Parts: sequence; C-alpha cells; structure tokens
Amino acid sequence: MGLKGFERRLERMIEGTFARAFRSGLRPVELGRRLVREMDDNRSVDVRGRTVVPNHFTVELSPQDHDQFSDISDSLGRELAEAAREHARDEGYHFLGPVEVVITAAEGMRTGAFSITGRLKEGQGGAGAGSLLLPTGDRIPLGEGTVTIGRRPTSTIVLGDPNVSRDHAEIRPHGRGYVMVDLNSTNGSRVNGARVANQVLQDGDEVTFGSTSIRFEAS
Repeated sequence: MGLKGFERRLERMIEGTFARAFRSGLRPVELGRRLVREMDDNRSVDVRGRTVVPNHFTVELSPQDHDQFSDISDSLGRELAEAAREHARDEGYHFLGPVEVVITAAEGMRTGAFSITGRLKEGQGGAGAGSLLLPTGDRIPLGEGTVTIGRRPTSTIVLGDPNVSRDHAEIRPHGRGYVMVDLNSTNGSRVNGARVANQVLQDGDEVTFGSTSIRFEAS
C-alpha cells in the first residue's frame, strides 16, 4: 500500500511538477520501489521485540539527474518519506526517529543510475518517531522539543477557533513516544472523541482541539 499510494500521487502529478523530470530517463517511482526494498532488506528486531527499519535515507543521483530533479527535490523527498511511512504502517515496522530523505549528487555516477542507502537513526535527545498531520495536509515532525497548540500567535500550531484557548495544549516527548497534555483549557482536549487531561499517543490517534482534529502518526 505504501508504494501504491506513492505511485498514485505521482500519477496525479505527472502533468504538473514531475513532468519535466521524466525527460532524464529516471522515473521517481523507481526510487520509491528501491526505498521500500531498502527497508525490507535491512529490518531488524530491537530489545523490545519490535521490527525496526531504516528511517534516514540518502539518495544518490548522477549530477545530470540531480540537476533535472533540482526544482522538485523537496517535493520528491516528502513523497519518498511518505511512502516509507505508509510501508512501515502496512508491514508493522517501527522507526527509531523521524523519517528523513536526503537527495544528493554523486560524481562519476552515470545518468539514469542511482543508489539508496538507509540507516537507523535515533531522534535528537533520544526522542522517538512521530508527526502531526494537520487538516490542511501539512505535516509537523515531532522531535525532542514541545509542540504548543492554541490561539496565541507564538504557538507552534496556531488555531483561530474561538473554542480553543490561547494556551490550549502541548505535545511533549515521553519515553520513546509522545504525550498530549491539556493546559486546563476552557473546552478541553479530546483523543479519539474522549476528553482527557493527558494521554500517551498511539499511531493513528485523532486529537481534537475545539473543532480542529489533528492526526498523530508514529513515524
């Protein structure tokens, strides 16, 4: 499913951002296929019995292909990271830290050739993997810092909803994961529909502040 979702998104972009890149002869979907194979080939089991896979990927392209992809490298990197997250959810894999994709040029590599190297990389300060998917489709990666949520303009996630307090809630690192903490907000915070003061988040949890729902993904 992870790769299929990646392919479907690329198909929708064929006539737009990615169209020019296909002239290089290297199709982005080839990168997606190789990336998920890198995860499968390098999976291992941690001390807690979880299947862990690489979360930091270096994609090396020829200088010519790198130039062709330069205008879309950020978009392509995000799509490859999303393919990795979806594949991990489908296969029950776990990451030790946030998913990162770095696209670089390798001198001497021929046009059309590429390599992808994946490695296990812990989050800063030992923080685990995690991200918040906003209703807009934007993704907020979680790390060792605290994410603040509220109407205050200096909040990490600013919500204009009048049912949201100025300082409404926080998402904090907690062990190898994250916890949602309500800051005594007027209308409270909900996880999967239930009002809670604080709760450790699990993959797929829907966290609601006022009328805004945000999805937590453990990758």
